[in-house]
Amino acid sequence: MGPDRSTPARDLTQAIAEATRSFFAPSSLDDTLRGVTESARSLIPAVDCADILVVAGPKKYQSHAATSELPVRLDAMQERLDEGPCIDAARSELFVRCNDFRSDSRWPRFGPEAVGAGVLSSLSFRLYTNEDTIGALNLFALTSDAFSDEDEELGRVLATHAAVALYAANKTEQFKSGLASRDIIGQAKGMLMERYGIDAVQAFDLISRLSQTENVPVATLAAELVDLGSESNKGRSSR
Repeated sequence: MGPDRSTPARDLTQAIAEATRSFFAPSSLDDTLRGVTESARSLIPAVDCADILVVAGPKKYQSHAATSELPVRLDAMQERLDEGPCIDAARSELFVRCNDFRSDSRWPRFGPEAVGAGVLSSLSFRLYTNEDTIGALNLFALTSDAFSDEDEELGRVLATHAAVALYAANKTEQFKSGLASRDIIGQAKGMLMERYGIDAVQAFDLISRLSQTENVPVATLAAELVDLGSESNKGRSSR
């Protein structure tokens, strides 16, 4: 027997609205992503387990907010075999649907592995921004032909929430990194200004020229200058 499709549309809309409110008041990124995967299980009856696959590097992926151990195992299989619907979605495809891994020929190595793990169908949604792909939301079912077109639409909504959360977290990390770099460059400028009697513009110009000459990023060079200054101060204070 297939999944129950009798849930009224207004109930689904209400559930999504409630989930959305919780996404915007999370205690952490992990809580937000777990809210997405748990909502997928509660809103889409066919989902037996779910997770979010995040791109961690060239051909490297990390499983997040898995509702059980099974999605983590499936992701590891796909990374090892370098094929599968989750990887396809994370790399390039906007959406990947598999109705039956037993007969789908797109993944000749992963398909039998999925069947052996007890999974017969899946939905994978690419998580992306205008700048880059972040990963994929993956929904798995133990039965074949488990998902409907309505399930796809709900999955797309949840994938959007996951993408926004990951994008915001990435931007926050970049912002913190930028603040740290700006602070260390400011320290290096101050040291050069004090030591050589130059102004802030001249100090930054000196750091920039040294950066180009040494082929070292400005922030990295600034950190080295600060470290050298700290060592020098320690040497003077110990005399």
